[in-house]
This record gives sequence, C-alpha cells and structure tokens, in this order.
Amino acid sequence: MAFEWFKRKKKNITTSTDEKKDIPKGLWHKTPTGKIIEYEELKANSYVSPEDDFHVRIGSSEYFELLFDNGKFKELDTKVESVDILKFKDTKSYTDRLKEVKAKTKLSESIRNATGKVNGIEMVISCMDFAFIGGSLGSAMGEKIRRAVDFAIKHKLPYMIICQSGGARMQEAAYSLMQMAKVQAKLVQLSEAGLPYIAYLTDPTFGGVTASFAMTADIIMAEPGVLIGFAGPRVIRETIGRDLPEGFQTAEFLQDKGFVDFIVKRKEIKETVSKTVKLLMNK
Repeated sequence: MAFEWFKRKKKNITTSTDEKKDIPKGLWHKTPTGKIIEYEELKANSYVSPEDDFHVRIGSSEYFELLFDNGKFKELDTKVESVDILKFKDTKSYTDRLKEVKAKTKLSESIRNATGKVNGIEMVISCMDFAFIGGSLGSAMGEKIRRAVDFAIKHKLPYMIICQSGGARMQEAAYSLMQMAKVQAKLVQLSEAGLPYIAYLTDPTFGGVTASFAMTADIIMAEPGVLIGFAGPRVIRETIGRDLPEGFQTAEFLQDKGFVDFIVKRKEIKETVSKTVKLLMNK
C-alpha cells in the first residue's frame, strides 16, 4: 500500500482512490476480436458489432424487443419455476442456487414464453436465457415449452424457440433428461395440428437441447458464428480418438453439412421469420 502511495505522489496524483470515477459498466463493449463499441450504438445495431459483425450474446428481453412489433407482447406461464425435487446439494443447495440466480438476473426461469405479433403475424415464442444457470434444460423449462405449444395449438398459432443453452440441468438429473422426450411429444402434436415450428439457434446451443428439439424444427435457423453441438470438442476428440475439422461446431459448418437451414443475421431475423411463417402457413 505504501509503494502504491509513493507512485501516486511521484506522479503528482492527489485524488483519493476512493474518489476515482470509473467508466460505468455497460457504457462500452469489447468484442472477442478486440473491437470497442459504445453500448448505445451496439443496442441500435441489434447488439451486433458493426465493424466485425460479431453477435453479442443477449437474452429474452432483447430478443422479444427485436421480434415483436413495437416490442409489445404478453408473457405466458410466469409462475412456472424450478423446484429442488432431489434435494440436490454440492457446495450449496440447489434451492440456494435458484434464489441467487433469480436475484442476480431478475428472471424466474431459464426460458420465457410470450405471444405477440411479428410483422403483423400472431406467434408464440419461447426464448432461453443463458444468464439463468446456463439456459439449462430442467423440468420447469420442459413444462413451459409444453404449455407454450398447447397455447399455440389452442389458438392455431405458429411456434418458435430461441435456443441458448449449455444443456441439461445436472441438479435435476433424470428429471431433466425426461424433458427431451416430453417436449418432442408436444411438438409432434403441434405438427399434427398443421402448425409450423421454427428453431433459432444462438450462442451457445449445446447438450440435451441440441440432441432434441433444437434440431427437429420444421425450419432451423442460426445466428452467424454461433457454437452448436452436443459435447465440447475436447470430449469428442477423446471419445473418437482423432482430430476434428476446424470450426466443426459453428453454424456455418453445420449448414454446410445440412443440419442448419439458414444462417440469419440478428437484424434480419424478424423479416425472415415472418416470411417463413407466411410461406409455411400459406398466408
């Protein structure tokens, strides 16, 4: 501490360290490629860095604002939340973790359901939030998707999921894995009702979400450069015992191999979704 004071004195710095004015968090954003952009400019550009086209990770609030006309929508199933079914505990209890993440993110679960108009077309959209325990798939997410599908069927509306997940939620063990089958069963009913299902894969989309409903949509779209897969590259490399192609888990690689239909920039997603729905529903 004395040495720090000496350096400040030598440089004629007299302002108390307690009075230093740091740049407010969020005022500037630095992308992985090193580009610096003012936050307001980033927001005006759909949270995409204009110099390198890097798509900054955003959450459900931002996606709903981008997609729904005038940012207006009705949120559904707000009271469906995770519970500690297994009384899971590692360094702390699952219940405590849920309390902490709810307080930190101001979210009640890792996915939100909403209905509103996208370029005049009424839709149901579910959007995951990576900030909530990595957007993990748990029993509450499965139940919220089920209810969203039921709402879409009842009101004869197209359905869309914006995927952003690290995979299954380990604190719920088998209950989490069961959601894959549960959601798939509901999506079959959606298909039988003649209603389209669109998946929009954002960064990252991994684990059980990728292994099920993220890759079974009528139309699969993805943001540029996002990572999509089941397991990480190290795990896959060790399992198959061979080197992997460069960028094999990017949206562009998966599109080239036929797993993704379209790479859609964030600024174009609203127009692309509305046109796709019109085509699928003959509107």
